[in-house]
Amino acid sequence: MEQQTSIRTSLQLGIYKIIDPFVKLLIKLGLTPNAVTSIGFVLNVGVAAIFIIGGEDGDRADLTYIGWAGGLILFAGLFDMLDGQVARLGNMKSVFGALYDSVLDRYSELIMFLGICYYLVAHHYFLSSIFAFIALIGSMMVSYVRARAEGLGVECKGGLMQRPERVITIAVFAIACGVASNYIGGDYKLWIPGIRFHVFETMSIFTFPIAILAVLTNLTAFKRLVDAKKALSENDHE
Repeated sequence: MEQQTSIRTSLQLGIYKIIDPFVKLLIKLGLTPNAVTSIGFVLNVGVAAIFIIGGEDGDRADLTYIGWAGGLILFAGLFDMLDGQVARLGNMKSVFGALYDSVLDRYSELIMFLGICYYLVAHHYFLSSIFAFIALIGSMMVSYVRARAEGLGVECKGGLMQRPERVITIAVFAIACGVASNYIGGDYKLWIPGIRFHVFETMSIFTFPIAILAVLTNLTAFKRLVDAKKALSENDHE
């Protein structure tokens, strides 16, 4: 766990070095951390809009909407990092700012998954839409367990699928799905002799990771619960 945390911290520090010049530009332009957080939220509303439009107007074999949505998810995710850096480098930290950031992060993720579920249902990927909903539940519980544990005085930040990992996973595979559809076609299917159904299709590039996310997010929430129980028990015996 310590090694995982160390790697994650090192990656974050490396990213901060890259984005800090942009952060300083935002500060010079007069943007506050809350304004940056709000921009990220609006971008995630745009993500949901792309998925919904794709579900309404797009063809089942046209996966370009997924690719464009993935690109916007990455861009919106950048603002999730920028707001914290703007607060730190601009000396604009506030208790309400931290609360505002957390609340809008939850709204952003809920709205993103709303768009994903809408798209999957609209194009009759019912099983995948269920996995997306389960992934949504897990994502919210990861955050909820941490919030409740910290409210009881216990730090609870571990696990494989924290918000940055979830955002990057969905974004990268959404982009990959959109790009792949331009090369192999959006309706490509792989059949294996003797099996009555196809074992892979282009859309699987997006839906398989969502199914994995559904499992890992809930495992992360459960692990945090176990870690919190252990910490609370230790506190009770002190």
